[in-house]
Amino acid sequence: LGLNPAAEGQNVRVPIPPLNEERRMELVKVAHRYAEQARVSVRNVRRDGMDALKKMEKDGTLSQDQHRQHGQDVQTMTDEHIQRIDAFLVSKEKEIMLV
Repeated sequence: LGLNPAAEGQNVRVPIPPLNEERRMELVKVAHRYAEQARVSVRNVRRDGMDALKKMEKDGTLSQDQHRQHGQDVQTMTDEHIQRIDAFLVSKEKEIMLV
């Protein structure tokens, strides 16, 4: 983070420098990495859900129509969460780049 702590008696002071343009861009890149990790996590949950639906259909506890409907529901939820992640990323980018 580029912080330089300084001991002053029983206190420790950590001066935080103001953000410059370069540091802001680094923080935006970090935010993008976190957003991508969140997207991957959502997709992994989607894959697990779809696999569970396939298994239930194969076992006979779920009909093809139910499988298709629940699969669409899972996809809809996945899309909604991805959109929320993207919207949050855009707002964070604006917040970070605000001077």
